[in-house]
Amino acid sequence: MHVLRSTSSVIALAVSSVICVAGCGGPTRVQVEPFGEADGQPVKLFTLTNRNGMVAKLTTYGAILTELHVPDRDGKLADVVLGFDELAPYVAGHPYFGATTGRVANRIAAGRFTLDGEDYQLATNNGPNHLHGGTKGLDKRVWQATGIDLPNAAAVKFTYISPHLEEAYPGTVTIHVLYSLTDDNELRIDYTATTEKRTPLNLTHHSYFNLAGEGSGTILGHRLMVAADEYLPVDATSIPTGEIAPVKDTTMDFTKPTEIGARIAQLPPTGENPGGYDHNYCLRHRDGKLALAARLYEPTSGRLMDVLTTEPGVQLYSGNYLDGTLVGKSGRKYEKHHGVCLEAQHWPDSINQPRFPPVVLAPGETYKQTTVHRFSTRPE
Repeated sequence: MHVLRSTSSVIALAVSSVICVAGCGGPTRVQVEPFGEADGQPVKLFTLTNRNGMVAKLTTYGAILTELHVPDRDGKLADVVLGFDELAPYVAGHPYFGATTGRVANRIAAGRFTLDGEDYQLATNNGPNHLHGGTKGLDKRVWQATGIDLPNAAAVKFTYISPHLEEAYPGTVTIHVLYSLTDDNELRIDYTATTEKRTPLNLTHHSYFNLAGEGSGTILGHRLMVAADEYLPVDATSIPTGEIAPVKDTTMDFTKPTEIGARIAQLPPTGENPGGYDHNYCLRHRDGKLALAARLYEPTSGRLMDVLTTEPGVQLYSGNYLDGTLVGKSGRKYEKHHGVCLEAQHWPDSINQPRFPPVVLAPGETYKQTTVHRFSTRPE
């Protein structure tokens, strides 16, 4: 988390300082339509299109990315994120497909933390631990949203005000998330937030990527590089032990492009984990500046995705809990390892781990984070 010591909660529109609300003259690259109803509130679906034909669809339910259509090396578009084409399956329950998660993304041990001498008990919704903001986190709330035409991007700005003690977190927190689909084939996510009381905050984006196209099979043949020389070992419930360990010569080493499936068999089912990667990588760049965190390449399509972030960590999750019970947009079942998540965030259980980068936001400060998914292709 990059904290600005300022009373301003105005979101930094890093793509451009000149904006035009969708529909304010000329052909708009932002479209909005009804997408059903949740919690008695209407839900909207925004469609963003860039000048190269890329398309992103996002809904006000959970500030979720539902579709992302990206060209392959021949220019053919495919939707590269797992999800659904209607609201009902999202409301019924899903493993955070494309969601904005928080207030605290990832896990908090036993759902407990102490802040300013006060003990807090959160929901334990992941075995014995707290996960992604609790029983009804940000991914299950209806956000307010405004479409924006930027000179070099189509965008939508989401806003949600989380009241004091929602999901037992202290402080009323105002959160803005700006998704921009740029003409450089980037999906850029800018987060800002302010609070009325000291509180932990750790936001992330939770898309499951399959660069061959959603529903096309496993991601085990994708080649991955992570810009990290260290990772966090975890216990049987996926909580960090507190150790910061080197990746060199281990199953965790992605310092050079390596197939995700190359060593995944060395991570068999243990405890709550059905087998595979679900670990935080401690990025080399931890100074709050935008830097390369990971590179994902799919050889059959030629699609390449660079992930850049201001965050100090990225959670690699190889879709271990997918089991074929959910049917996606392609009409195909999502089986184990059919998608991979690269969640840019602060480290899990940081609120209880003094050695980890801090996640507490105070009044008068502004939480700020940027993560960019940059798409390109390689020839055969």
